[in-house]
Amino acid sequence: MEKPLEGIRVIDLSRILAGPWCSQHLADLGAEVIKVEHPERGDDTRGWGPPYLNGTHEAAYYLSANRGKRSIAVDIAQPEGQALIRELVATSDVVLENFKVGGLKRYGLDYESLKQIKPDLVYCSITGFGQNGPYAKRAGYDFLLQGMGGLMDITGKPDDEPGGGPMKVGVAVVDLFTGMYAATSILSALLGRDRTGKGTWIDLALMDVQVSMLANQALNYLTSGKSPERLGNSHPNIVPYQAFATADGHIILAVGNDSQFQRFCEVAGVPLLASDERFATNRSRVQNRAVLIPQIERLIRAHPSQFWLNALERQGVPCGPINSVEQVFADPQVQHRGMRMQMMHEEAGEMSLVSNPVRFNNAPLNADQPPPKLGEHTQSVLSQLFPDREDYLDNLRRKGVIR
Repeated sequence: MEKPLEGIRVIDLSRILAGPWCSQHLADLGAEVIKVEHPERGDDTRGWGPPYLNGTHEAAYYLSANRGKRSIAVDIAQPEGQALIRELVATSDVVLENFKVGGLKRYGLDYESLKQIKPDLVYCSITGFGQNGPYAKRAGYDFLLQGMGGLMDITGKPDDEPGGGPMKVGVAVVDLFTGMYAATSILSALLGRDRTGKGTWIDLALMDVQVSMLANQALNYLTSGKSPERLGNSHPNIVPYQAFATADGHIILAVGNDSQFQRFCEVAGVPLLASDERFATNRSRVQNRAVLIPQIERLIRAHPSQFWLNALERQGVPCGPINSVEQVFADPQVQHRGMRMQMMHEEAGEMSLVSNPVRFNNAPLNADQPPPKLGEHTQSVLSQLFPDREDYLDNLRRKGVIR
């Protein structure tokens, strides 16, 4: 299948997660992504382990976000390295970077400099706090932004419960959301370029993304003037919509409307509960949460998890188990959808990766190449782009500008 971004070249100067997550998605969509790394250090996440891929020094963290790219090792702190990148940009469509504000200007690799070379360039800058404002110069990491952007204050149990207190999400969701916002913004800018012939500078801040991710919780505050409180696994606007302990574990009950609540009550053997005016509508259930939830807790604790999962599923009441990651990849639906994929790695042999969830015409979108070794493609990429300059490239290699 011809992929939608074939013929698009991306110069990826980013590292860690938000930028690489974006460029991996673009690579899966068919773009040629040239990952530019420091000749000695490479992407920081290469060493963020254990675990490491068998027989290699590549951390699983790095492998999760760099499929389908070609790695070139270039020292952009040296003038010759900067010149190489500028020549690459002249034949490219997109530059993606996540340096601190102004960090690339001293190298002549900022947007204002590069648009002189490539006027229709799409240039995406990812920073912690954006290109302006009182925090613009600060470094930003996902964990910090989950705290500063309000996510941790609405995640976790209430302070007065055992184990209460603010809690971060188990994966770097701010980075991941920022990566996807970056990808959709780049695609939109490319579409706009095709219509107008003009380039775009995209300014994307982790802080802004986190605030936007507050979604209904942000509007709960903006509408009421009251900051949302931590509710553990409960939902601020829907009841019952949370985890419940069973006789042998836990399940999630996600009642989204009044008819589903009626069917739950029938399965639980308390049909009259659904006609109680305190619980008949979602609005009344939210208002009377403190009275209703203990009753549901007692009911669900009386039977094992599988009883509830089977009985509720038959009646069309949304419910599910709380799986470990191991159980996720053993789940028949996940297996059927091919979310665990296999690739061949030059050193480790067959390796497992997580598939791109997007499908076009019933086919998954995944790049054909595994995450690259540091500088694996320096020679092939630069020789292809500069076929008559082998002596020059050899000299740069001896000087440590490239690897």
